[in-house]
Amino acid sequence: MSSQNIELSQSASTMSKVLLFAGIMLVAANLRTAITGVGPLMDMISKGTGLSFTMEGLLTTLPLLAFAAFSPLAPMIARKIGIERTLGASLLVLTIGILLRYIPLQLTLLTGMLLAGVGIAMGNVLLPGLIKRDFPSQVGLMTGMYTLFMSGWAAVSSGISVPLAKIQGIGWQGSLACWAILSVIGLLVWLPQLRKRHVPRQAKGVGTLWKSLLAWQVTFFMGLQSFLFYVNVAWLPSLLQSRGMSVVMAGFMLSLMQIVSLAASFIVPVVADKLRDQRGLIVSIVILFLIGYIGLLSGINTLDWLWVVFIGLAGGGSISLALALFGLRSQTVDEAAKLSGMAQSIGYLLAAIGPILIGFLHDLTGAWQVPLIVLVASVVLMLITGIGAGRNAYVKSS
Repeated sequence: MSSQNIELSQSASTMSKVLLFAGIMLVAANLRTAITGVGPLMDMISKGTGLSFTMEGLLTTLPLLAFAAFSPLAPMIARKIGIERTLGASLLVLTIGILLRYIPLQLTLLTGMLLAGVGIAMGNVLLPGLIKRDFPSQVGLMTGMYTLFMSGWAAVSSGISVPLAKIQGIGWQGSLACWAILSVIGLLVWLPQLRKRHVPRQAKGVGTLWKSLLAWQVTFFMGLQSFLFYVNVAWLPSLLQSRGMSVVMAGFMLSLMQIVSLAASFIVPVVADKLRDQRGLIVSIVILFLIGYIGLLSGINTLDWLWVVFIGLAGGGSISLALALFGLRSQTVDEAAKLSGMAQSIGYLLAAIGPILIGFLHDLTGAWQVPLIVLVASVVLMLITGIGAGRNAYVKSS
């Protein structure tokens, strides 16, 4: 082969990697925006559609139920049509779901949230395996990068949803639907990947993950941190408004939570990748969560911004570490996908309880003290499962 052909081949390989990196980051950018923009708009949505507090909780929970139902199916679909095509289909389904929410009816709103959840579930499950396959020596760095994009765009979504809704002619429907622009851009950038059909091979013995104690510990760590995140997304603005904060400022606080999570979401998986044992990181994350939630329980309203910062740092660290554990606790691409599917299926089913449970407890008590006590208890449970998930072992050897 001539030197010119070698240079052309290297150039094509570099461009292919750049397009793959850009595609991964744009898929990641779409994994929360359709959900995090809903919480700040909840009052407007309920007034426009007549949703009760419990139904508002269901609205946020529907995507999580979709995560639970479709997460185990994602590796199966990927083995049929390939990881790349499955991710392309997920972006298409997500776009349809986002656009359906523009129609101001309870049915279309709920259906749209459900479809958005189906699309997001595929990306949630398959990205860790894709990274382990194509960036095997950079799992921590790539996990940090895509978590950074995921959390960063989530912050943008929660921060601008109310200001967008207040623009004449846009309203809450337009504010929810505008995120189809980002999903369409992601789909267009992902198009070159659709020519590929990389089918992950079935790993020998991977079916025993459901009998693995370590796999269950990773699953519950994932589920409990997701439980906390989606409760925050659904109810933190309402909690802060009940303490005298304006709608716009409460939406900004949710955005602040996402913004401060960015540093932790990038740094934690990079550090975790260099450690044999991640239990120290998990203890640090739990301490930050406890400071934040106990601070909110204390009733010191003037420090609400500080409690939100602690919760944001803990949340950013916990989600990125949970995602990194799929690669760190597995030895093959298919094993990582299977662990991801198991953890996100059961984990998000647990998380789905969160918004409905907290909404129900608020309806029942008319206050936020009991819901906050439940969140503190959830953090303690996360510590217990995290200590097991953070030990230096692989799921097959458990």
